[in-house]
Amino acid sequence: MIDQWVQGYLKAWASDDPRDVAALFAEDARYYTEPYAEPWEGRDEIVRQWIDRGDSATEWSFEYDVVAVDGATSVVRGVTHYSNEPGGGGPKTYHNLWIVRLTTDGTAREFTEWWMAAD
Repeated sequence: MIDQWVQGYLKAWASDDPRDVAALFAEDARYYTEPYAEPWEGRDEIVRQWIDRGDSATEWSFEYDVVAVDGATSVVRGVTHYSNEPGGGGPKTYHNLWIVRLTTDGTAREFTEWWMAAD
């Protein structure tokens, strides 16, 4: 189930289409952009914040592997390559660690991401 969710995430990342983003998250989901930051709460806020970032306007690639699954909770490790970092600044690579908690219908009820610049 997590691979299908990640593929949906990549589709939403590429499109910034509000319907693609909304399809990923439960109505009462929480999205933590950093482990200790205040989360974006609720599907509507997640969609709004996601679209405001506008990553689809930047060329990127993403490779990942699922490192653990325990019931509804999955851990995903990834690497993001931006040809031009969002907001300018040239090429940039980030290492990512995601914790995704899915509902029984395959939407995320909680998403937490850690990202670290490689350079």
